[in-house]
Amino acid sequence: MSVDTEVPARTGNRVAAILVSLALAGNNAASYVLSLAAARILAPAAFGELSSLLAVLVIGVVPAMGLQTVVALRVARAPGLSQGSLFALGLVTSAIVATTALTLSPLLVLLLHLGSLAPALLVTAALGPLTLLGVFHGLLQGSHRFAVLSGLIALEGLGKVGGSLVGLVISGSPTGALAGAAAGSLAVVVAGWQICGRPRPRWADRHGGEVLHTAQTMLALVLLVNLDLVLARHTLPSSEVGEYALGAIVTKIAYWLPQAVGVLVLPRFAVSDRRRRVLPVALAVCACLDAVVLLISLVLGPSLLAVIGGAKYTGSTMPVWPFALAGSMLALVQILLYARLADGDRRVTVLMWSAVGVEALLITTWLHGSPTQVVTAAVCTAGALAAAGALLELRPRRRESHRGE
Repeated sequence: MSVDTEVPARTGNRVAAILVSLALAGNNAASYVLSLAAARILAPAAFGELSSLLAVLVIGVVPAMGLQTVVALRVARAPGLSQGSLFALGLVTSAIVATTALTLSPLLVLLLHLGSLAPALLVTAALGPLTLLGVFHGLLQGSHRFAVLSGLIALEGLGKVGGSLVGLVISGSPTGALAGAAAGSLAVVVAGWQICGRPRPRWADRHGGEVLHTAQTMLALVLLVNLDLVLARHTLPSSEVGEYALGAIVTKIAYWLPQAVGVLVLPRFAVSDRRRRVLPVALAVCACLDAVVLLISLVLGPSLLAVIGGAKYTGSTMPVWPFALAGSMLALVQILLYARLADGDRRVTVLMWSAVGVEALLITTWLHGSPTQVVTAAVCTAGALAAAGALLELRPRRRESHRGE
């Protein structure tokens, strides 16, 4: 009986993995196209303004990631759980994020030297629906509706990035691009609400503390993915920052390549027995995918920088494989993080934020004499974090095995 059920399941998983991977890759490609278009349409100062605001938007959607994770795990554990209570949780989280962003808008104007309050307010307008979208992603992910989820992910890219492109072309300004992103994101949320059966909010059984815990843990992961690049800009000579930024693209390729694996296995992690079987397979798949990136970076070496950044980087001697290794370690960290969050382990939050502090300390006080030293700090931190996450996962198993004896 197990053979009859496992074979179709595996086939379905392969199809789901392909669909989710294509949707995620399409979103990343669309964002890249937006950056290229903005660089050509906008003046350098305006392009810098838009890039910084889009970076704020990336950080601002971290609560949506936490919301999606919590909803997916709850639906996977209890398939009959009311969508209304989860939708209400999404509305509350979205309102908190939007209110916080609105309150911080004047500060954003000062920090980013914006010419007016309008761009900051449009970031707020986009963050509200993008946060709420996390509920619909979580509902589909937790119920294993991966084909529909991939469609919603693709629709998100079309709405958010497509809306930005339309606004950018029409207005020729960062404000127009952000207005398009806000309008497109709102349209996608309406579509997600329709796809998930038009749930009505039920104001009971809230899990705001769980969302906060998950969101702050995911924020630490987002910071780790980007921290070395920020600190490289702060510590390295300007002549080396450009090379490091290209290397950081390789880090992100290695980190994002196995993203579909995390999407597929998170609902399975909700049940401890499944997590123990699936986790080693998920880690192995991530390692195999990233081995390709690592191999390419080893074979091409510094010439890969010229492939990415153009002829002006032809003479670069900076090794690229450490960047691929850093991204690979972070991809493993993400899978282990999902496993710990599914188990309700609060220690992982302390572990993640400790890693952020350690990496910042290493780079600012010691390893900042060259791009290689900075990326070495990132590799060591991510590798140590992956090992610590694996130990946290193994220790409960050992305790249970001792109890069984």
